[in-house]
Amino acid sequence: MSALLGARCSELMSKKKTKEAKGAFDTKANSLEEEEAELERIDLEKHGPPSNTVEEFKLERPINAQLIGNKVAITEDFQLAQPFYDRSSFGEIHGVKDKRLELSLDEALYLLERGKLKVFDGKKQLSFEAFVKIAGKQEKNFWTRYQVYRDIRTRGYITKTALKFGADYRVYPRGIKPGQDHAKWVLFATNEGDSLTWREFAAMNRVAHSTRKRLLVGIVDAEGEATYYEIRWKKP
Repeated sequence: MSALLGARCSELMSKKKTKEAKGAFDTKANSLEEEEAELERIDLEKHGPPSNTVEEFKLERPINAQLIGNKVAITEDFQLAQPFYDRSSFGEIHGVKDKRLELSLDEALYLLERGKLKVFDGKKQLSFEAFVKIAGKQEKNFWTRYQVYRDIRTRGYITKTALKFGADYRVYPRGIKPGQDHAKWVLFATNEGDSLTWREFAAMNRVAHSTRKRLLVGIVDAEGEATYYEIRWKKP
């Protein structure tokens, strides 16, 4: 995928766009044809101080949680789980009197993998493998997205869903939590064996442009390691 993306971006950086590409988008998208794509492989370790890592949270026991659809809810152990929200922005708090912390599937799997969480489907406790199997049926491309999520979270970046924007995740600068400042990137996760069309690439850029964020693509290789490319558009 890295080679494919590089080749694709070389094509995008050409000022000559094909007639097919010109006819594929509306007026706003066509304005991008007057610009060039700037591709940069970035080292995320250089972007600011690390945020609190999960390993810093000391628990007497794992937190109990319940799988409900495509969410994982923590109710009985809410007080025990609240520091994960307060310090590292895991999940969303719901309720007034009876509060609960709702985690996305990737957030829950990340905590489960690190021994911080036990997830139950009814009365049955789910193993890592069982959780992945269920999540893969709930959300398309879950395993690839999770590998990117796990990698970038481990590097100390707070990462939240960006599905409402049409992307996989929004990523905050290291040391910054939601509410303190806006996310810096919208992140798309893909596998190195996947192909990427001009239309898909342009759509990614439109999401970044409309949300006033930078476009970040995380590519997972055969060993499960992620490489990140930041793509920006500029006028020649």
